[in-house]
Amino acid sequence: MFYKLLMWFLLMRLAASEGDDDFIYNGFRGANMSLERAAKITSNGLLVLTNSVLQTGLAFCPIPLQFKPSHGITQSFSTNFVFAFVPQYPNVSSFGAIFVIAPSKEFPEGQLGQYMGIFNPKSIGNSSNHIVAIELDTVLDPEFGDTNENHVGIDINGLNSIKSAPAAYFSNVSGGLKNLSLISGEPMDVWIEYNGVQNQLNVTISPIDVPKPDRPLLSLMVDLSSIVLDDMYIGFSGSTRTAPVSHYILGWSFKMNGRARALDHRHLPRLPRIGPKKKSELLKIGLPVIVPFFTLAVISAIGLIVRRKIKFAEVLEDWEREYGTHRFSYKDLFKATKGFTDKQLLGVGGFGRVYRGVLSASKIEVAVKRVSHKSRQGIREFISEIISLGRLRHRNLVQLLGYCRRKRELLLVYDFMPNGSLDRFLFDHPKSMLRWSHRFGIIKGVASALLYLHEEWEQVVLHRDIKASNVLLDSEMNGKLGDFGLARLYDHGADPRTTRIVGTFGYLAPELTWTGKATTSTDVFAFGALMLEVACGKRPIDPRSLADEEMLVEWVSKCWRRWTILAAADPKLGLDYEVEEMELVLKLGLLCSHPSSAERPSMRQVMQFLDRDAPLPDLSSDGLGAAILAVGHYMGSHDLRLSYPSSLEQGLAKTASVEESVLSGGR
Repeated sequence: MFYKLLMWFLLMRLAASEGDDDFIYNGFRGANMSLERAAKITSNGLLVLTNSVLQTGLAFCPIPLQFKPSHGITQSFSTNFVFAFVPQYPNVSSFGAIFVIAPSKEFPEGQLGQYMGIFNPKSIGNSSNHIVAIELDTVLDPEFGDTNENHVGIDINGLNSIKSAPAAYFSNVSGGLKNLSLISGEPMDVWIEYNGVQNQLNVTISPIDVPKPDRPLLSLMVDLSSIVLDDMYIGFSGSTRTAPVSHYILGWSFKMNGRARALDHRHLPRLPRIGPKKKSELLKIGLPVIVPFFTLAVISAIGLIVRRKIKFAEVLEDWEREYGTHRFSYKDLFKATKGFTDKQLLGVGGFGRVYRGVLSASKIEVAVKRVSHKSRQGIREFISEIISLGRLRHRNLVQLLGYCRRKRELLLVYDFMPNGSLDRFLFDHPKSMLRWSHRFGIIKGVASALLYLHEEWEQVVLHRDIKASNVLLDSEMNGKLGDFGLARLYDHGADPRTTRIVGTFGYLAPELTWTGKATTSTDVFAFGALMLEVACGKRPIDPRSLADEEMLVEWVSKCWRRWTILAAADPKLGLDYEVEEMELVLKLGLLCSHPSSAERPSMRQVMQFLDRDAPLPDLSSDGLGAAILAVGHYMGSHDLRLSYPSSLEQGLAKTASVEESVLSGGR
């Protein structure tokens, strides 16, 4: 017994650190780590940064290291770690992880999601942060100028990479570049090396079964002496949101003024098993012997299986197999919504019911919309469009996760938004009034999403149904644009070919009545109506209002020309708003509602106005007031008959609702 204890002690000494600035962990069992939020160490020695939805985990060495012991020059250092990002569903990503060098190991103001628990909108990019980070990012975030949704980057004081590249490694055999998928679920080696004499920072990555590449993926000439303080903490941060991805660190070594020791891959802890366990050989051999004794039971079971197959039968054609990763089984959705019971019903839109559900495998809350389709013609085109929209990734878009077809039903699966629609908070007398700070943040969020749809994605996406009921609010009251039932896609530089009027009365641009062609400018018009709606607390057209307030855009224009434009502000706010922000939103809403599409700004210009990066044009100089009155007359004298694009009409039998799409927690 004494010798066993002695051997265990020696092994622990070998696995643990030899000093604060020179250590190696082949697994983290017994390691001295400071763990925050979701981070933990499993019984077999895995360092888990995140393992479920909406979580961030931080793991740091508890004692700071001396990076500049003398002369104010940052020492050379080297680190090697093995990581694995394991998604619940293949190729479904959710942010990633970063290696961090920071003056603190605690970040109480660090936000979840894309801010990795380290930064927040106010602190990101500040030179006072003194943070160096190497990011392993699996989401394309235009806000941070990401290369793609699978990249490695070097960050200074923020998450806008100074240098980045798609995840890959240079082969020592062929010299060629071989791509890597960070969310493959396979362990990978990372080496980070800084030469304090040459001021050179190198980042190298490769699968663990491949020797360290001679050529690094990233190499940056940078003097860290002005960034790194004398004493700094080192560690990791991981973040997941919406998609269930577990972020693991299997081993870690570090050395100041030298090369970090190589990790022993044979002694690294194993990752948790994904999928069903393999059947034992004993079962394979014994099964033929046991089967005869259960013949009667098998016959009964067959009857049950047949009945269950009929109950959960789906429509699955050969062309749909290419969309397998985006298709849910009806059985899983049936279980998630507890059989589509009325207790799970969130609401009823124009062409479908929406149910709340929890996916049993991942415990993700979802909203499932059930709609009917009567025709096979056009459904393939529509499903293809659904999959394209499902690849949209933006923090202010409601994520379309996938679909299911069964008999004459189509089921669309979305992220669940716990705070319901913006429409409810503005008009349905909620328990708490929506503060101006939230309203302004929602306006900027939706504007950012539209800029992404119009200019920053691989195709141009026209939403065509922007309104308050299609803006959903998450748990932190962030606005997310949803319901893409009327959306159309076309290539950048191409001419959109839509010739049918679709949308919601009150948000339709005047030119739609004679051209029938939706453009990014018609989306801007609808966004202008939304801005006025949020600022004034009135619907774009409300027959119940006073005669001169029935047309919202006309009412705001009159307030601007006759009194003060602030007279149009929502009276429920009182004076509890920022005057400059309110004036900006009201005037920008009028500008976006200009009857001439040529006079409306693009969404990029709208974002510049909202961010105060560009001055708002002088509205009084272009006769906008009279033009707005013309818009009010146009809205008040036209009875528009809305119709639907042929692909949706044929494929979904008008499933896209022009009424409220309820993907949220309110009825």
